[in-house]
Amino acid sequence: MGEMAVPADAYYGASTQRAVLNFPISGQPMPHRFIRALGMVKRAAAQTNRELALLPRRRARAIAAAAQEVVDGKLDDQFPIDVYQTGSGTSTNTNANEVIANRATEILGGERGSKLVHPNDHVNLGQSSNDVIPAVQDELIPALERLQKALEAKSKEFWPVIKTGRTHLQDATPIRLGQEFKGYAGQVEESIRRARGAVDELSRVPLGGTAVGTGINTHPQFARIATARLAKASGVPVREAPNHFHAQATLDALVAAHGALRTIGTSLWKIGSDVRLMGTGPIAGLGELRLPETQPGSSIMPGKVNPVIIESMLMVIARVYGNDTTVVVSAQAGSIFELNVMMPVAAVSMLESITLLAAASRNFSERCVEGLQATDRGPELVERSPMLATALNPVIGYDEAAKLAKESIRTGRSIRQLARARGVSEKELNKVLDLGKMTRPGLEGPGGGGG
Repeated sequence: MGEMAVPADAYYGASTQRAVLNFPISGQPMPHRFIRALGMVKRAAAQTNRELALLPRRRARAIAAAAQEVVDGKLDDQFPIDVYQTGSGTSTNTNANEVIANRATEILGGERGSKLVHPNDHVNLGQSSNDVIPAVQDELIPALERLQKALEAKSKEFWPVIKTGRTHLQDATPIRLGQEFKGYAGQVEESIRRARGAVDELSRVPLGGTAVGTGINTHPQFARIATARLAKASGVPVREAPNHFHAQATLDALVAAHGALRTIGTSLWKIGSDVRLMGTGPIAGLGELRLPETQPGSSIMPGKVNPVIIESMLMVIARVYGNDTTVVVSAQAGSIFELNVMMPVAAVSMLESITLLAAASRNFSERCVEGLQATDRGPELVERSPMLATALNPVIGYDEAAKLAKESIRTGRSIRQLARARGVSEKELNKVLDLGKMTRPGLEGPGGGGG
């Protein structure tokens, strides 16, 4: 394609420079995680091809050493290509080939550009990948585990607190505040399971399929050995995709994995929203929880404290929803015949969602959940709740209990007062209006039964 001026101090070459000029879109290069994973693939490829006698030992070692520098982030400034680039990610893959080839040439004592190590013939022995698997396992799952433990601790702490349950945002029968938090902990437990499922989805990689999945110009054992090396290096169960044609032509696994992230975000949204609502007030709202005071809430209203940690998490989840749409559209519109041509933006969206969810979960645990306090508001309200009439169904029947509930709403008198006026004995009232038994019939304590 003719000559191309490249910065004198650059390890990359003409192909990378052309891509820089061709894609002046966002100014956002591929993230370090993506580049790091690409370096891991190139290192594993060089070591594998040495084992298969396809590369001389000295050259393979130089390539592996240069690739390790990429993994370590020492050459991040040599990857300037925009996220919005060649749909298959070929530009960034070529960028890596050029950088590693020139750095390996230096390691061997040659001059950059001499092609003592060739970017295509020697370095390009594998397929570009991304770092979503370690990111899920090493960042997101530990963050969720911390949140689950924090919620479980609050469940035990709040177990004695009995408050009004709510369905349809209306009063319902009593519930323990600890039971609500037990439910939140269960949601996060399920989120951890889904995150592990995402790891499994992403662990089957099409390494070795080359151009269209046939594996042309690749040793038959390359993919098996290279993925085993990647699994050992990353600590996750990376393995060769059983069907290269499917794995290279679609982003189905990425759609499924990001779907798990979307579900995790939805669970966190529910938990955060509930905590925020229970913390409203402190006078004009529900006021059942006291949220940690993390910063002043207003520049004009002294003493105001806002649920800012939760608000930041909800914004993260909104971004995750947007990324999910990006991944789905990339998979739907980009999967044409033998190759998906919207891989870079899908990979970057996935990486961003993982990073944001992990950070927001950790922050929610540390700066909100772990410092939550229960107030007296919940127990005060439950005694006045008209839905306590439900417990009188076996004594006076559903219709009469419904009349009591409506009268309680109309007059402001408690169910206990109205039932006493109707002739229900104090002994019977103490029996049926025992709030503890109403929350766990026949069972006591956070370890028993289904809450």
